[in-house]
Amino acid sequence: MTTPGISEKIRKAHLGKKLSEETKRKISEANKGRKFTEEHKTKLSEVRKKRVTTYKTRRKCSKTSKGKINIKKFGAKIDGTAVDDQSWINKKNRKMKDCIIQSILDEDLYKMTMQQAVIKLYPRSKVKYEFINRGNTEFPEGFDVKLREEVRYMELLNLKEEEANFLTEKCGDFLDPTYIDFLKGYRYNSSEVGITQDEGSLKITIQGYWYRTILWEVPLMAVVSELYFKMTGKYLEKEDRKVLQQRNIEKGKLAHFNNLKIADFGTRRRESFENHDLVISDLVNCFNSKNFLVGTSNVYFAMKYNLKPIGTHAHEFISGIAATKGYYHANKHMMDDWISVYQGNLGIALTDTFGLDAFLDDFNIKYAKLFDGVRHDSGDPIEFADRIVNHYHSLGIDSKSKTIVFSDGLNMEKVIEIHKYCIDKIKCSFGIGTHLTNDVGLKPLNIVIKLVSIDNKHAIKLSDIPGKHTGDRDTIDLVKKMIGYENRIKVIENV
Repeated sequence: MTTPGISEKIRKAHLGKKLSEETKRKISEANKGRKFTEEHKTKLSEVRKKRVTTYKTRRKCSKTSKGKINIKKFGAKIDGTAVDDQSWINKKNRKMKDCIIQSILDEDLYKMTMQQAVIKLYPRSKVKYEFINRGNTEFPEGFDVKLREEVRYMELLNLKEEEANFLTEKCGDFLDPTYIDFLKGYRYNSSEVGITQDEGSLKITIQGYWYRTILWEVPLMAVVSELYFKMTGKYLEKEDRKVLQQRNIEKGKLAHFNNLKIADFGTRRRESFENHDLVISDLVNCFNSKNFLVGTSNVYFAMKYNLKPIGTHAHEFISGIAATKGYYHANKHMMDDWISVYQGNLGIALTDTFGLDAFLDDFNIKYAKLFDGVRHDSGDPIEFADRIVNHYHSLGIDSKSKTIVFSDGLNMEKVIEIHKYCIDKIKCSFGIGTHLTNDVGLKPLNIVIKLVSIDNKHAIKLSDIPGKHTGDRDTIDLVKKMIGYENRIKVIENV
C-alpha cells in the first residue's frame, strides 16, 4: 500500500508519458482475474463520477463502442433477438443482409409515380391506412415484435447512386430530376407505422403526410407475408427448388407459345424475396423471354434484370382524390390530376374504384383518346372486355389501338382464356401477382393495406365485387346511393 503523498508523486511523474505496447500488455496480464473489494469499487465509482472527460477522450470511447450492445441497458441478447418494443438497440448492429427489405427500390413503380403526383398536388394532405386480413390468418405469438424490428431497419434504407442512375435512365421520361433528388433524401420513419397484436389478430395502421407514407404499403405487405412463412415454419414445407424452377419455365413456355404479354405484379404477397428473385431469374433465362416478359412492377428487380418497370396508379389515388374533391365524377378528377402531372405518359387508367359504370360515365372521348388503355382489377374479365370494347366503339375509337391490362387474381389458365377472347377485339397484357411469386405449394395470405382517410375525411373503395369494398360503412352506403351503384349492380347481375 502506498501513502496518498507517494501516490500523488507517482501520478505527477507519469503525466505526459506514453506506455509502450509491451508495458500495456504486462499490465493487462497482471490485472487478469484481479478482484476488487466492495470498498475499492465504491472508491473507483466516486472517482469516476467526479471525472471530466475531454472531447478527444469521448471521441475515442465512441469509436470503440460502435457496434457494441449494452446488454444491461437494453436487455437484449448478443444475437440481436428482440424481446419487446424496448429492445430496439443500435440499428447498425444487425447487418442489413439479414433484413427482408434490402433496397428502397424493392417497391412497385406505381407507388413512386403516385408519390410524385401527391408531392405536386397534395403536399399537405395527411392520411391513414389500415391493414385488412381478408383471409382471417392467425399470426404466431411475437409476430408484432419481429414486424416492428423489420420496420425499424427499413429506416436504414436510402437511394444508392446506381439506383438513382437507373431511375433516370429507365424512368426519366416521367420521373422528374427533382423527384429523384427528393428520393435520395427520403428515409422511412418507423413512427408512422403502428403495429399491435391481440393473440392471433394483427393490427397495422400507417399515419402521416400522404407524400411520405405512400411508400409503406407494398414493402410492408411483403414483409408480413415473408415473416409469416418464416415464423410458422411453413417455408420448410414449400416444394423443391427444381420443381419450382420447372414450373416457372413451364409458365414461360405457355406465355411464349400462346403469344402472351405478361408482367410480374407479385411484390406484395410474395412468399419471400428470395423466391421472387428466383422467379424473375427463371423467366428471364427462359427461351425467348423478351417476346413474352414485358417487365415487372418491382423497380429493384427491373434494375437487376434490365427489365421495364411497369405501373401507373392504384385505388388509393382515386379514393384520396374522391374524398378530397367529391365522389361525383371522382374518376374525372383523378384523370385530370394525372394528366396535369404526366402529360400523356403512364396512360393506363384504373377502372373499378367506384365500379365500372361510374368510370365509363367519366371516360369520355377526351380521356379515351388521351389514355392508352385501362386496367381491370375486379369483376368478370370477359364481360369487362366486352364493355370496354363497346365503349370505345361508341366513341368512334378503334378498340384495337387500345390496351386492357388484366391484373385480378390471374393464373396462366385464366390468362390464356382471356387472351384468346380478346384477339381481334383489343390489345391485352397481364400483370400476374401471387401465382408467380407465391406459387410454392403453400396457401398465400389474403391481405391488403388500404387508404381509409385523408385530411380527416373517409376514403372508400367500391369494387365491382361487393365483398371487396373497403372503408367506413356509412360512407360506402352514402356513396352507393349517390352514384346509383346498387341499381347498376342489379342490372349487371340480371343480364
